[in-house]
Amino acid sequence: MVPAYAPDVLTLEQYVGEIRATFDSVTVRVELDAPRQAHVDRLSESVDELNVSTTRRGKGGAIMDGFDALADTHDLLAFADADGSVPAASLHDVVRQVAEGTADVSIASRRHPASHIVDHQTVVRRFLGDAFARAARWMLPTQCRDYQCGAKAVSSAAWSAIGHHCYEPGFAWDLEFVSVAGSLGYEIAEVPVDWEDHPDSTVDPLTTSVELATALVDVKRRTDAIAESPRYHDVQATTDSTLMKLGADDDGD
Repeated sequence: MVPAYAPDVLTLEQYVGEIRATFDSVTVRVELDAPRQAHVDRLSESVDELNVSTTRRGKGGAIMDGFDALADTHDLLAFADADGSVPAASLHDVVRQVAEGTADVSIASRRHPASHIVDHQTVVRRFLGDAFARAARWMLPTQCRDYQCGAKAVSSAAWSAIGHHCYEPGFAWDLEFVSVAGSLGYEIAEVPVDWEDHPDSTVDPLTTSVELATALVDVKRRTDAIAESPRYHDVQATTDSTLMKLGADDDGD
């Protein structure tokens, strides 16, 4: 599914077409926030399912609504950002980890040493993103290189547990999702991708950085509580404690 707010409709339609051409079987659902009627009319003809919210739910709110709607009829759930910064072929690599049973959760990573960055972010966005990733690795129980890259997949069974602990409505949802999944003991695959920055994104680097920094404290508190709960220790008694597949030749920085 694709969460969208004020999208470039042509870019989104092209991306949906690429997804359909890449996957053998897929239901493309778009969660569209506060749209113009022209966008609703156009997208209703080009996607399998279109859910429209008259208000802006935020990225996290849209993803959670989409996952909840699809979970009863699909064994595997995935989302990608509407700007298509993660190409359909790379999204397929992310989804394949869950489809083949390699991991319960799979996340795209721009910071994986095998990733290919087609077009870098601005210096400011890269600096803020790198600083945030380091802070999150230092604070959170779940360790990865890139919490925020806009493509993730999860089995429906895992989502039924993870979703109960996700509350962040905005861009911090990615961070929360990864941290909750790891704290519940689910194995996470971090997948290298091709990635291209889109400067017309609705992400504002300064306001989003403030949002993420504030959310990081709340997410740490909630995931620490999960990790300390009896249910977590019951899960850990029967599953591997390794939560991340990080390359042995890289320390994650």
